[in-house]
Amino acid sequence: MPLSNDPAPSLAEAAERLAPALIALRRDLHAHPELGFEERRTAGIVAAELARLGIPHRTGVGRTGVVGEIRGARPGPVLAIRADMDALPIEEETGLPFASTIPGRMHACGHDIHTATLLGVAAVLSGMADQLAGTVRLIFQPAEELLEGAEAMIADGAAEGIDMALGFHNMPDMPVGSLGFVRGAALAASDRFDITLQGKSGHAAHPYAAIDPIIAAAQLITQLQTVVSREQKPTHPCVVTVGMVQGGSTYNIIPERVALKGTVRTLHREAREVAEAAIRRLCEGIAAGLRVGVELSYRRMVPSLVNDPALLERAVASLAAQFDTPPLEREPSMGAEDFSAFADRVPSFHLLVGSGAPGREDRLHNARYQPDEGCIAQGVQALCRIAVDLLR
Repeated sequence: MPLSNDPAPSLAEAAERLAPALIALRRDLHAHPELGFEERRTAGIVAAELARLGIPHRTGVGRTGVVGEIRGARPGPVLAIRADMDALPIEEETGLPFASTIPGRMHACGHDIHTATLLGVAAVLSGMADQLAGTVRLIFQPAEELLEGAEAMIADGAAEGIDMALGFHNMPDMPVGSLGFVRGAALAASDRFDITLQGKSGHAAHPYAAIDPIIAAAQLITQLQTVVSREQKPTHPCVVTVGMVQGGSTYNIIPERVALKGTVRTLHREAREVAEAAIRRLCEGIAAGLRVGVELSYRRMVPSLVNDPALLERAVASLAAQFDTPPLEREPSMGAEDFSAFADRVPSFHLLVGSGAPGREDRLHNARYQPDEGCIAQGVQALCRIAVDLLR
């Protein structure tokens, strides 16, 4: 598959030729989903495929991750391409013949699609190694849904020596066959908080003899919304969501404690600092004003995912040259993605691959999610073209 001035036809042909095998592989992964840091079967399949292709690789990186390398014929930069492998704790309701065989587990975010796509990239680029200047590092990552897998792999050396990185995600709100990108901050930083409000239990008929943590929790939940409406610049997006409230046991008892869990999403570093400081201050205020003890655990999970401007322009130019339809510019999302751990270290680009099936309105993290498998060949072709142009 020699590279010409226009590699588009050969890459398109290679991706389509691989499509049936990649779809079969994806369906096998879909039927056997594994949660974060449990992806042993998946990692074994990845390692076997890399071995079959003659690609040197390491297993057990970041506990259950796999890293392979395709070395070009000439010196050049190291380009990392990353796919995630983990599933979600969701009971599948698709009714597909290759639906999950494991109760309470499902590939509802399309990481089976991503794994198959990167294996397709590996197959194509390994056949072009003698025409590349540099190295392609293939990173098959565990535990993206936990927002912990990228850092675990980085701690085991997955990012050492890389000069730039590509990530990608299937998008059901984009039709299959389409591609997208976001300029600048594409996905949000994600932080988590656990708050315990400690009161004094008592009879509901005698509240003066107790200290009510439910009242304190209700006021704190309301006040937390002012972090967005009254603390942040209007041009700095921020989301503060309390996703769990737990406290009390019956009608007539004021409980001893209430627990809250929540998440904070921000696109700008300044907004992230403001949000954490405000939440700490509000917890201190509730403690002083309502006599409760307040214990706050605030954890910074991943930074915002920022596309490097120069790398983005090169990637978009490659996509425009490869496909008849140019990629679509999209708005940022307040979702999070731990590929940002790589993007925080080296210039990176995150590609959006349309996976919306005709006539369906699917959503990620949904028990009935059914991405169009045509996105696999599209993703292979797109990522290979970007990689080829970066390493020519």
